[in-house]
Amino acid sequence: MMFPNRKTLFRSALALPAALALSPAAMAEPKTFVIDDEHFSIVFEIMHIGYAPVMGMFREVEGEFVYDEEARELSSGQLVFKSNSVYTNHEKRDDHVRGTDFLNSKKYPDITYTITDFETTGENTGTVTGNLEMLGQTQPVVLDVTLNKAAVYPFGHEEYTLGISASTTLKRSDWGMTYGIDKAMVGDDVTLRFGFEAIRESGMF
Repeated sequence: MMFPNRKTLFRSALALPAALALSPAAMAEPKTFVIDDEHFSIVFEIMHIGYAPVMGMFREVEGEFVYDEEARELSSGQLVFKSNSVYTNHEKRDDHVRGTDFLNSKKYPDITYTITDFETTGENTGTVTGNLEMLGQTQPVVLDVTLNKAAVYPFGHEEYTLGISASTTLKRSDWGMTYGIDKAMVGDDVTLRFGFEAIRESGMF
């Protein structure tokens, strides 16, 4: 039986760290980021009778995603909005939006966006493709996403945090929400804008 000499072992020892450093498996470090519900906003905008847009927001959301900063890969993720948390600064209108003409919150309490794909478009921009489930129907939605900042939080929880903005425009009729469209009372196009912070899980617990 032949044993490697000391020089061969030494060279192998030197080569191993370099091989690991170049290995995609070694470079890939996907981490789970959890949405900070204290620093999350989703704003929607929809035209009312052609006069002016009505703006509103969802006040309750939860979610997380898995992101590899080194490879710039978003492998999975989900956001869940509570439909009865909708707010438009008018109580009677909010009750109407929660009802069967729009969100039907009693039957469908959750609006869920599940990520299916991600493509980098610039140094800190990309497009996220996902499935939006609303009113019992699922349709694809593409978000334009900007990574605003990635750093350790300067106070409070002091965890590594991503700051993200995103936007898209969709047609609510694609989910069967057609109230007011035929008489142009309420627009079909809905503009969505997101702004949120996501905290990286430490993996210690």
